Amino acid sequence: MDRIIEKKTWNTKRILTIAGITALVLLIAGAIYSTSGKSKLDVDTERLTISTITKGPFQENIPVNGVVMPLTTIYLDATDGGRVEQKFVEDGAILKVGDPIIKLSNTDLELRLADEQTAVYNAETQMQISHNAAQQNTISKLNSMADVDVAFKEAERIYKLDKDLYSKKAIGLQEYQTAVNQYDYQLKRKKLAMQILVQDTTLVKQQAQQAQEQYAQMKQTLDLLKKKVNDLTVKAHVAGQLTSFDSEIGQDKKAGDPLGQIDVQSGFKVRVSVEEHYLSRVFTGLTGDFQFADKTYKLIIKKVFTQVANGQFQVDMAFVGPTPTGIRKGQTLQVRLFLSDPTQALLLPKGGFFQQTGGNWIFKVSDDGSKAYKVDIQINRQSPDYYELTSGLKEGDKVITSSYETYGDIQELVLKK
Repeated sequence: MDRIIEKKTWNTKRILTIAGITALVLLIAGAIYSTSGKSKLDVDTERLTISTITKGPFQENIPVNGVVMPLTTIYLDATDGGRVEQKFVEDGAILKVGDPIIKLSNTDLELRLADEQTAVYNAETQMQISHNAAQQNTISKLNSMADVDVAFKEAERIYKLDKDLYSKKAIGLQEYQTAVNQYDYQLKRKKLAMQILVQDTTLVKQQAQQAQEQYAQMKQTLDLLKKKVNDLTVKAHVAGQLTSFDSEIGQDKKAGDPLGQIDVQSGFKVRVSVEEHYLSRVFTGLTGDFQFADKTYKLIIKKVFTQVANGQFQVDMAFVGPTPTGIRKGQTLQVRLFLSDPTQALLLPKGGFFQQTGGNWIFKVSDDGSKAYKVDIQINRQSPDYYELTSGLKEGDKVITSSYETYGDIQELVLKK
């Protein structure tokens, strides 16, 4: 008789399947649990820079480079150009006012001067001849006027005499009328002679004035040419040191070519280059300072050049107080340019964290120093050493200011000593 075999419920295959499913569920649950909370990272504190938030004076400033320059520089140019004929001094010479520096030769200019001198001499001679002729003409007309005047007076005398005689019936009408006609004729003649004399005098004055003006213009041109020829010998207009002087005998110089410069030995200034995005914030009166020979010296902006070149503009700064002893032209100075007045503020030390956070958040260290967590912050202005902190932290808080480059999206740091 056949026996019914009872089927087993918990065989090995089923047990292994259930165990595998259970392990998978536990693994998934563990993963979900591990990602459901804050992501953490263990960090060695020796590899961190931990800084403290402090409160103190803050003054926004930027580091800029400045070059020491003479307070006043006079540039020497070739006015009309020419060939270098003679050098009186060498580069670096100390000059007094009027000292000759270099002599140029310009044949065309010298020939123009000779021609103009001849023209002025001829004009002067012709003007003298014209003046003499005008005088002779005037004398002749004055003589004629004198003759006319004598004839008029005689006609007037006879007219008055005959008029009286005619009234007394001593002479006839015909004789009296002759005297009247002669008087009228001499009167008209006198008026005409006087008119001619006045016109001649006016004409002579006009001609003389025109000749004088023409001569004066020619003389002015001559004086200008003389000055140009004299300027071929370049002289020092101010006392100082000759620099950038590299002319050689026989070298051709075109009009406007630089010959050198004279640095007036009356003091120094600092020419500073500033990035263009600070242009609207930089103006005369702003101050700065720099270190030289273990001392701090102050500067003040005296002039702003608004032209931008290669992303920068320039300002001239003057020394406040004495000029540092031993400073030289061409020296480069590291200057702190202050963009604001000093104020009290919360100070956050600068560090590598800014590259990853943009200053929007930072890792704050807990009170017990065991961990650090993200906090949102706001910063305003900055100096080479600090950010001005406006919210998110308080005085005495400790923060991690070193780089966050390897932290990714970590929310919390576990600090290990």
